[in-house]
Amino acid sequence: MSVFWRQRGAERRVAPIVQGSLDEVLARIRTAGSYADVQVTSAESALQAVPVFAATDLIASVGSELPVDVFRGSGPSRQEVRMPGWLEDPDGSGNGLQDWAYRVLMSWLLRGNLYGEELQRSSTGFLQQVELFHPDQVSGSIVDGAVRWMVAGREIPTGFVHRRVNPVPGVVLGLSPIQLLATTIGVNLATTKFGQQWFSEGAHPAALLVNSEVEMDPDKAQTAKDRFMAALRGSREPLVLGRGWQYQSIQVNPEESQFLQTQGYSAAECARIFGPGIAEVLGYDSGGSMTYSNVIDRDLSLLKYALNRWLRRLERLLNDFLPRPQYVRINRDALLETNTLQRYQAYGSALHNRWRTVNEVRETEDLSPVPWGDEPNTTAPRPGNNLDDAPQGEE
Repeated sequence: MSVFWRQRGAERRVAPIVQGSLDEVLARIRTAGSYADVQVTSAESALQAVPVFAATDLIASVGSELPVDVFRGSGPSRQEVRMPGWLEDPDGSGNGLQDWAYRVLMSWLLRGNLYGEELQRSSTGFLQQVELFHPDQVSGSIVDGAVRWMVAGREIPTGFVHRRVNPVPGVVLGLSPIQLLATTIGVNLATTKFGQQWFSEGAHPAALLVNSEVEMDPDKAQTAKDRFMAALRGSREPLVLGRGWQYQSIQVNPEESQFLQTQGYSAAECARIFGPGIAEVLGYDSGGSMTYSNVIDRDLSLLKYALNRWLRRLERLLNDFLPRPQYVRINRDALLETNTLQRYQAYGSALHNRWRTVNEVRETEDLSPVPWGDEPNTTAPRPGNNLDDAPQGEE
């Protein structure tokens, strides 16, 4: 694996995950001799597996598109503050925070490591601008116990940013799930290639052309085949076979080779690499049925078991862009807001227990405040009450 160990007095270089451009990597896969020898040579080649791309894109898209809020303080003294301009575009490229956060998450998901260079830091020490590097361009070595980083052959003496996930004791780099589980992903790529060969190249003969009266040596058989194929691909004139010829089309069910079962199983396995419940959310068969109740709760399960760890890691990274005591919170509630029934039930519970006010609920729903909505309810709301209905004589 592409990791290097902390060893005092020793130096060991980190080899890139793959040598060559992405086009060269893809060309090597496309020209593989058969569907059985597909190998995962890079993270980009793993993205050819639909479940790998779907799972990583799901996590990165949701994680980067959720609203980001900046706060100061905690508990009753917590106050929301305006997001600073440098955090709205962390690398200064003009593509914005969402684009930058997507690249951060994809780098972690595929490589287990994030690499960047500080372009700007404030006088008080917090980050203001970080350019991200493609992980395959980065290598490192240990010299006298310190890490020396190289990017495309250029040494970065100071200001190098490295954040890892899936850490292992004694190892500088985080584990790459693509490298660790390359065999599982390779099975999915192999079944996909087999399916392509089945339909394009013919994993079995499409038909039989049989002569029951004439002994066919190889030359005669080839001549008959050439004439037959020429007639099929030519001017579409009638085909005359002569005496004793019989044409028989062959239809083979691919399920007999367990192709479809293997493809479905390997797809679910690839999706599970990136978290529990990902396979079910993406619609892959996981060996069980999804009932109505857990369809309603699957967004919460996705957040709890798969997304939350990545959101926390992203929050810790974004906190490095803020002066203390400011901090970032990614709004998880935005992921669940499409479930109207559960959202309204939560509002009802919050109002009933007097830990939220009507105006706070209305602000969450992008509604204007009402004059009577800043005080907690003194009585439990009656069933069927509309939050927009003001008490008689007060609106």
